[in-house]
Amino acid sequence: MVQAPTPPTNRIGLTLGDYKGAPSTLCDGCGHDAITAQIIKAFYELGLAPHQVAKLSGIGCSSKTPAYFLNKSHGFNSVHGRMPSIATGANMANKDLLLIGISGDGDTASIGLGQFGHLVRRNLPIIYIIENNGVYGLTKGQFSATADVGSKQKGGALNEFTPIDLCGLAIELGCGFVGRSFAGDPKQLVALIKAAASHKGTAVLDVISPCVTFNNHEGSTKSYKYAKEMETPLHELGFIPFYEQITVDYDPGTEQEVELHDGSHLRLKKLGNDYNPCSREEAIVTILHAAEEKKFLTGLLFIDESKPDFVTMSNLVDEPLASLGQERTRPPKEALDKIMAELM
Repeated sequence: MVQAPTPPTNRIGLTLGDYKGAPSTLCDGCGHDAITAQIIKAFYELGLAPHQVAKLSGIGCSSKTPAYFLNKSHGFNSVHGRMPSIATGANMANKDLLLIGISGDGDTASIGLGQFGHLVRRNLPIIYIIENNGVYGLTKGQFSATADVGSKQKGGALNEFTPIDLCGLAIELGCGFVGRSFAGDPKQLVALIKAAASHKGTAVLDVISPCVTFNNHEGSTKSYKYAKEMETPLHELGFIPFYEQITVDYDPGTEQEVELHDGSHLRLKKLGNDYNPCSREEAIVTILHAAEEKKFLTGLLFIDESKPDFVTMSNLVDEPLASLGQERTRPPKEALDKIMAELM
């Protein structure tokens, strides 16, 4: 009897299967499932323990997807547009958890726009992935707030309203990590998710994710065909996780292969000075020019690691609040009496 080969493991001894979730119930070919696959791959390759992750979502097709990855992680499905509030509470209760929030263009750009703005402003440590398809897929394909002017609905109607560019908005609000990708570009998306997981603060990833049922037809600017044809990568991306320091030194315009700690290899390509993701001004101008030219820019649009995150600004104690006993969190009667006396 031939014994089945032992599946490979990552640096903490887990297999790729340990990072999967329940079978997807989304439409066959949905871009959201492609994003799920890359989240699984990125977390596996980083060697992150699933029980140290909290998955959060709101309402919509996108918000179902946390059920399809990391089934041994914590999870909370909130009401429509209110995922940032739940994420903030989770971070306050246990700052040691890695938060990943999955949202949609409706959940973020419409009913949740106010909460998204304040999440970014507070620089909450979270990987915030927007699965952007330009429609309300759960309610039968109406235009969302990210649909481009002139984009055609499946029934033939054209969108006449100016779209909200969530990457441009995030940069304007002071987000320190902003990227855009395409569900059909797994190599780039995995690299961006890995980098986002290492960022201290809010990391916004806007991922164009074609809706195969309501928004994958001729005339849609969020279709698979349109995104594939119009995608313009700003740079070739690679990410080396910081387990132990790996240093590289090579000239612009050249490539170098690097061996990672798990034995895998990563080929890096250093571009020239064509685009600087550390420049906020250049990022905003580049996004505006791309919109005028109907280009779909992907890559790391902006990064600023100098901004303190929500945990630092809140001066939280080292031990997670969720693990503190009542004797340490409940003020004594004397303290309450003193507060009341000051208010009289």
